Amino acid sequence: MGKSKQIGNHKSDKKKNIAKTWKTKRRTKDLDEIHSDMTPTNAAKLLKQEVDYDVTGSAQHYCLHCARYFVDLKAMKEHFRTKVHKRRLKQLREEPYTQAEAERAAGMGSYIPHKAVEVQTQQVEEEMS
Repeated sequence: MGKSKQIGNHKSDKKKNIAKTWKTKRRTKDLDEIHSDMTPTNAAKLLKQEVDYDVTGSAQHYCLHCARYFVDLKAMKEHFRTKVHKRRLKQLREEPYTQAEAERAAGMGSYIPHKAVEVQTQQVEEEMS
């Protein structure tokens, strides 16, 4: 008799939620949350944050549209030229869904088409060295 081919029968409960852990590992803000961050008051707070040493780049270099922190200004400028940033800008051009729109879709009002939102890459202030 040879060795049994069945391996790892009793540890299967650890493998059940692997897909869920991978999906939520690098989760970022949703588009509607980013739209609320793009309002002038919230944007000013996010772009002018206090120094926080627990965050990448001491929370001084933040991409408002992608909700990401960067190590330095050069890395953030390189990010602005990437496909990831450009795709996010394209996604943000659509107005986020609201409860009123959901009710209209269910037949509780007349249809109003989406409005296009003008989104441009944020301005970067050059640091004086």
